[in-house]
Amino acid sequence: MKVFSNLYQWTLRWAEHKFAPRILAFITFIESIFFPIPPDVLLAPMVLAKPHNAWRLATITTIASILGGSVGYLLGYLMFEPWIQPLITEFGYQARFDTAISWFMQWGVWVVFIAGFSPIPYKLFTVSAGFLHMAFLPFLMASAIGRGLRFFLVAGLIKWGGSAMEQKIRQWVDVLGWGVVIAIIIAYFALR
Repeated sequence: MKVFSNLYQWTLRWAEHKFAPRILAFITFIESIFFPIPPDVLLAPMVLAKPHNAWRLATITTIASILGGSVGYLLGYLMFEPWIQPLITEFGYQARFDTAISWFMQWGVWVVFIAGFSPIPYKLFTVSAGFLHMAFLPFLMASAIGRGLRFFLVAGLIKWGGSAMEQKIRQWVDVLGWGVVIAIIIAYFALR
């Protein structure tokens, strides 16, 4: 079944739209607060569609992520008890949030950098940093460095790989997509 191939083609066509950078900025902003889909899934096809804009798109993504992370920090700082905590529990993030808190206790500001760079849900660490009243300037710097490295690395790899990489992605997108779906199902039953 070629579900992921069709989705990939749709994403590539959409990535060429004139409003695509604004949508990328918006999605990145809300991903840093609550949205579950990482911006890399939009950044990569946009760089494939317009490789000459790779650094501009990485910059937009980084700035929007830092701004969204700052909002997440403020939400954690100001509104954790009345609003954020019930949402974390309702969306099933409590165990992840508890892990984030323990990591903060162990590694401090470094955990923000790691969460910003890695596929760990950055949003949990933005809210946690605010809830724990972490100093804002180190939070901001760790976010900027971690998120910037991640998005510039993604944009750079896609730009460098160019059409050869695009052909490989097109060739393997369905296998990769179904592999991710199977891994999520296995993880769900294993962790349940």
